[in-house]
Amino acid sequence: MSIMKLRIFTVILFLIFLILPTARFSYAEAQDASDLIKRSDDLMRGESNKGIYTMRISTPRWERELKLQVYSRGRDKMLRIKNEMWNYLPNVEKIIKIPPSMMLQPWMGSDFANEDLVKESSIVNDYTHTLIAEEILDGHVTSKIELIPNPGASVIWGRIYRWVRSSDAVPLKEEYYNEKGRLIKVLDYSDIGQVSDRVIPKVWAMTSRIKEGHSTIIKLMDVEYNAPLDEDLFTLTNLQKIP
Repeated sequence: MSIMKLRIFTVILFLIFLILPTARFSYAEAQDASDLIKRSDDLMRGESNKGIYTMRISTPRWERELKLQVYSRGRDKMLRIKNEMWNYLPNVEKIIKIPPSMMLQPWMGSDFANEDLVKESSIVNDYTHTLIAEEILDGHVTSKIELIPNPGASVIWGRIYRWVRSSDAVPLKEEYYNEKGRLIKVLDYSDIGQVSDRVIPKVWAMTSRIKEGHSTIIKLMDVEYNAPLDEDLFTLTNLQKIP
C-alpha cells in the first residue's frame, strides 16, 4: 500500500467515525421526541376520564361561560368515534354530525377548533416529532418539540410546537401554525397540580393570534381518570341522554 493510499484510507475512516455518532444522536433525538409526545398524550388522556370542566369564551364584544360534562376513553371515543364526530345541541334537542370540512371551525364559538378537541388521537401517529431545543419556560426545564404532518395525514395544522417538562412530559405550551407558516393561536397550560391519580395542568388558555381580544380558558373542576366507563355510553342514542 502506497503512502498516498494509506492517507486516503485514514481520512475515510476518520469521516466514518464522525458521521456515525451524529446519525446515532439524531435517531436518539427522534425517539426521545416521539416518546415525550406519547407520554404527554397519555398523561393528559389516561385510559379513560370523566368529569366537569368549565369553558370561558372572551371576545371584544361578549363573554360567556359554559359547563362541560366530558367522557372519553382511549384515543378514539369522545365527541368522536373513530373518524366520525357529532355534537348534541340541547337547546334544539338535535344531534349534528361534524363533517371533515368543518374540523377547522370553532367549537361552540370558542378558540378551540373541532379538530383541537380530538387532536390527541392524531398527534401521536399523524406527525413526525423532532426535538429542536431545550428551554426554560416559567422556571421549568422543557423540551421544545416540532410536529410536522406526515404525508397524507388528515390534519388541519401545517406545524405545531409543543413544550413539555423534560422530567415528566407535562405539557406547558403549544403553538399552532397554518400551512403557510403563520402563527394562528397559542395554548398555555398552568395551575399544575394533582388531578385524580396524576399531576397535570388544570387551566388551559387558548389565545388567538389573528383575532385580537379572542381567548378561551378551560378549567378542570372535578375530573376522574381511569374510571370504568360503559361501552353504551359512546353511542348517538346516549349522547342526548347523559345527565
